[in-house]
Amino acid sequence: MNLVRAELERLAARRFVQLMVVLLAAAFAVTVVTTLAGSHRPSPAELSRAQAQAAESVREMEMTYDRCLRIREGSLPPAENDYLPRDCAQIDPAQLDELPTAADYLSGVFVFAKEAEPLLYFLIAFLTLFGFLVGASYIGADLNSGGVVNLLLWRPRRSTVLAAKLGTLLGGLLGLSVLASVAYLGAFWLIGQASGLVGRTGGDFWPSLAAIWGRGLVLVLLAAALGFAVATLGRLTSAALGAVAAYLVVWELGARLVFQILQVGRPDRYMLSSYLAAWLSGEVRLWDGNACGPGISGYCDGSYTVTWPSGLVVLLGLTGALVAAAFTVFRRRDLM
Repeated sequence: MNLVRAELERLAARRFVQLMVVLLAAAFAVTVVTTLAGSHRPSPAELSRAQAQAAESVREMEMTYDRCLRIREGSLPPAENDYLPRDCAQIDPAQLDELPTAADYLSGVFVFAKEAEPLLYFLIAFLTLFGFLVGASYIGADLNSGGVVNLLLWRPRRSTVLAAKLGTLLGGLLGLSVLASVAYLGAFWLIGQASGLVGRTGGDFWPSLAAIWGRGLVLVLLAAALGFAVATLGRLTSAALGAVAAYLVVWELGARLVFQILQVGRPDRYMLSSYLAAWLSGEVRLWDGNACGPGISGYCDGSYTVTWPSGLVVLLGLTGALVAAAFTVFRRRDLM
């Protein structure tokens, strides 16, 4: 317990961590102030006009669906510019997840229900970067400066010391992420109340937002553990940054180009970014440009889906392997 408390104090006292927290707060403040300055409370006339436009859009969708049914039944001849899906149920307004609302036709008005999801993705992206950098610098600086050696003189158990550092990092980051999320989304909810609209927050709005937030927290912790592990293996903070840069250039860009030249089927399934996006969004639909070649006749669907369980398995497997390697190397190598 004393070791964890000491590590928590060391983590909070690091200037880089303090600087990153300040930058995190500054980024949030700029986003909130910018949103507040660009929003206003809609007048009754604006609301009435937007509601009329939304109702008209819904009526047009219903008319398009009814026309599709009549054409499929043969009671109405199709026009040249008619769009006919394979199944008219695809354009049935009653089966859509979300119909047009007045918020879609309001200009210069912040609507919390409409903007909460992209704002949450921005928060997760920033916290993920924050976690990776803090995780890499936390262990990298101690290994480079000899701080770990001094700590081992007090507690001469390498695995215990490294586990305490990693656990303290993840616990502190989790607490900060929860507080930042509450403050961040709470600020925008207040903006919607005072200088905009809250919008429709019923149904599955909050459960869906909570699911994204939960997956985002897992991603933040995995990014921190990944940065921690790579910096431990390389003994430098820059090792983690170099590894990420090398992966992006060599694999995400270089290998993707090679796969395209060789016409490899479904190349995105070999990219970590695909599984990261699938985990964060729940599901990602990708397109295989080689599936529908010149020799294919008739209808061809070159799309395929990667779901969040696959993304979680890949992310956990990669992070777990690197963390295990970091602990193995840390126990055996010379730290002087």
